[in-house]
Amino acid sequence: MELSPSAHVDTFCRDSLPPAGQWPELLFDLPELHYPDRLNCAAALLDDVVAARGPDRPCLRTDTETWSYGELLARANQVAHVLVDDLGLVPGGRVLLRAPNNPWLVACWFAVLKAGGVAVATVPMLRTTELRQLAALTRSALALCDARFTADLAPVDGLTVLTIGGGGDDDLAVRAAGKSATFTNVDTAADDVALLAATSGTTGTPKVTMHFHRDVLAIADTFGKHHVQGGPDDVFTGTPPLAFTFGLGGLLVFPLRVGASVLLIEKATPVELAHAVERHGATVLSTAPTGYRAMLRAGCERELRTLRRAISAGEHLPKHVWEEFKARTGVSLIDGIGSTEMLHVFISAADDEIRPGATGRAVPGYLAAVLDEHGDPAPDGTPGRLAVKGPTGCRYLNDERQAKYVQGGWNITGDTYLRDADGYFWYQARSDDMIVSSGYNIGAPEVEQALDQHPDVVECAVVGRPDPDRGQVVHAAVVLAEGVTGDAAKVAELQDFVKRTIAPYKYPRSIEFVSALPRTSTGKVQRYRLREPRPEPEPVP
Repeated sequence: MELSPSAHVDTFCRDSLPPAGQWPELLFDLPELHYPDRLNCAAALLDDVVAARGPDRPCLRTDTETWSYGELLARANQVAHVLVDDLGLVPGGRVLLRAPNNPWLVACWFAVLKAGGVAVATVPMLRTTELRQLAALTRSALALCDARFTADLAPVDGLTVLTIGGGGDDDLAVRAAGKSATFTNVDTAADDVALLAATSGTTGTPKVTMHFHRDVLAIADTFGKHHVQGGPDDVFTGTPPLAFTFGLGGLLVFPLRVGASVLLIEKATPVELAHAVERHGATVLSTAPTGYRAMLRAGCERELRTLRRAISAGEHLPKHVWEEFKARTGVSLIDGIGSTEMLHVFISAADDEIRPGATGRAVPGYLAAVLDEHGDPAPDGTPGRLAVKGPTGCRYLNDERQAKYVQGGWNITGDTYLRDADGYFWYQARSDDMIVSSGYNIGAPEVEQALDQHPDVVECAVVGRPDPDRGQVVHAAVVLAEGVTGDAAKVAELQDFVKRTIAPYKYPRSIEFVSALPRTSTGKVQRYRLREPRPEPEPVP
């Protein structure tokens, strides 16, 4: 596909796109997917909404404040001036964003895109090792960081870091206050890269996905429009971080595309989330199946009575959870499967189209298929590799794994599914070594690399084990150095070590000590033997 002339002065992203022959086939069959060649998605989601609906509509809510659309626009413009005038950001430059879900993070995200930059959002849970790796992969030179989360970012070389909310003359809010509230948006191309999103890799190295300005609008005009069906009076909320594409869609792109407001929550347990829904009269909720299950167990159905839409993604939604949620709240959970590579959900169902237990059918604008090992369509009812294509698609940044994810024009998601005769897709399992726990994707090799750094660990293997609450938990089989005792204290020590080394949500909740890892005659670890609990784990003296 021939690309439009880029507005990027810094051409790193355009230069780092996969070769044309490795792109997936892109589909733009719906009329709403016909975007102009010149498009800045920040302007479409914010400036255009203010122009059409006025500046006074509530936009970003928290327990302590509400920003109107006009206030968000003004602050985003002021931050854009700081980026360009003070920090020298040029179109195409990458800006790393590090903050929990709050209004200033949203303002920064819009500011980067308005200035023609590329947003690289990260969750506060990442540690220095991960941040250093991501900054190097994306060649980010600037970072906007919540003042509470600078410690792990400070050691990363080559980054100019501006803090948010720390006070003092150099704080972003203070510097932005002195800038003009108007800004001339950079005239980006619809196929200029707008954001880089990292996803865990099964080799231990994260994969960075590249998404265009038109992609950001496409997820709102497919899944958002046809299944979420938001309106200007809706109040959206949920738990996924804006740094995850599930959160970016559900808590920023979808509500702003229709002029709605969003309740931003920095951190909440499922019960706290239910109470927040009640306090603010939220109508559209996004979280993982684990969260819905926990709210039901806590008897929170009364707090959820204002909901009209509830979206579940990140992991498989069990049929019994859907049925219980429906029975106790009257709300039909909208299940969906998406991926960072595709930006958001591409298979789902809503309302009367839902079949409990099935993920759904291809979202309007997308095609999906189940392929056999030869790349041919598998017969209905036969498990195979899930493949999808649509207006969004996988583009890894400088990564040889592009050729594995995209095959024959299809995006191969790494999931095993079967399709029934009515076109509904039924989840079977992951078909790679990715561990999906409470909606988080965790690469087993990354956890292994963290454990291997501990001086008492000779070798280890990490797998996902089934868990009724989390879907899967991270399980590690560990061979300890001679003379080291494998007991509960050592388990806690290794878990704490991993939490300090990589993002805490990746730590192994289950550890067993073994004298040797199970291997084949050629020396390959037999991971399947580690996935089911052993009746009596072998102790290590």
